[in-house]
Amino acid sequence: MNISIIGATGYSGVELIRLLGQHPEAVITSVYSNSQAGTALHDIYPHLNHIFTESLLEIDCEQIKTNSDVVFIAAPSGVSGQLVPQLLDDSLKVIDLSGDFRLATPELYNEWYGKQTAAQEYLNRAVYGLSEWMAEEVKGASLIANPGCYPTATLLALLPLLQNNLIDENSIIVDAKSGVTGAGRSASLGTHFCEVNESISAYKVAKHQHTPEIEQTLARLTGKNAIISFTPHLVPMNRGILVTAYAALAEGAGAVQVAEAFSAAYEGKPFVRLRPGAHPKTKEVYGSNYCDIAWHIDERTGRVVLLSTIDNVVKGAAGQAVQNMNILFHLPETTGLCLRRCTRKDTERQEKRRNHAKSTRH
Repeated sequence: MNISIIGATGYSGVELIRLLGQHPEAVITSVYSNSQAGTALHDIYPHLNHIFTESLLEIDCEQIKTNSDVVFIAAPSGVSGQLVPQLLDDSLKVIDLSGDFRLATPELYNEWYGKQTAAQEYLNRAVYGLSEWMAEEVKGASLIANPGCYPTATLLALLPLLQNNLIDENSIIVDAKSGVTGAGRSASLGTHFCEVNESISAYKVAKHQHTPEIEQTLARLTGKNAIISFTPHLVPMNRGILVTAYAALAEGAGAVQVAEAFSAAYEGKPFVRLRPGAHPKTKEVYGSNYCDIAWHIDERTGRVVLLSTIDNVVKGAAGQAVQNMNILFHLPETTGLCLRRCTRKDTERQEKRRNHAKSTRH
């Protein structure tokens, strides 16, 4: 598969390059960034020197459609809503890592993001790519809305219990903590070292844009109109998300039923690791596509406490995007996502395939 990446200079974009560089069925043919067109990517990310030699191109939708089987869009919110109507056709598959196609209506998107997105007809075509729950829909999709990082960790923890009527949908509280890469690569006062180091802070309290994404997906997959309290926090680490979710157990629900629900939901799902009674750490999923989920029953309060951790730029972004690509093309979900050492032979193979792809372009 010939791959193009729009927005290759961000953290999710460069993570896509790392993962796709070791994917046996994919070759990155072009990388795009209007703001830094003409610059070699290894000048921005020196660790790619002698590994990825391509220069960034100015975005050209017709060129992308001609040269690509799949295009990943890892641009800031508001960009893909303009690009996707120009890119979609019968052959090109689009996987969007921004939030532009996750919400049900343009009005809802504008309310929470404060921006405009594509027309309703394009939102209707998008499949929400929560890989473990939406695989059948992803297989037939032309446009995949890759989930947000907070929603991925939150939904994977809550869905099995809500689907099986084990928790009260009106009692859910989500406390989430993220590393600084979740804010993107552009510098701001809020992510400045002196502001973040030796500190932890909540932000966007009661108004974070991932709130409707979580509620919408819970409703779609369980039929329950859950209203959640969601509070994100910024912690002084590079990457990783830890979600702690609380919910009141339904009458008759207990440890056995909770364990059975998780086991049934994630049997055969290679990237969800169930760890009942444990205390998962972000370090334990660093750089991987795993989501580690633990649960604790609080008999005193009648609540279940859920712990869910992911790497925000892998399972929360680029890794799940590659997982969705694998599902889309009927490949094993683990293809290119298993942890292994990247060898010189891998690099040479990618360069050879990239050169071949260039020589055969129309």
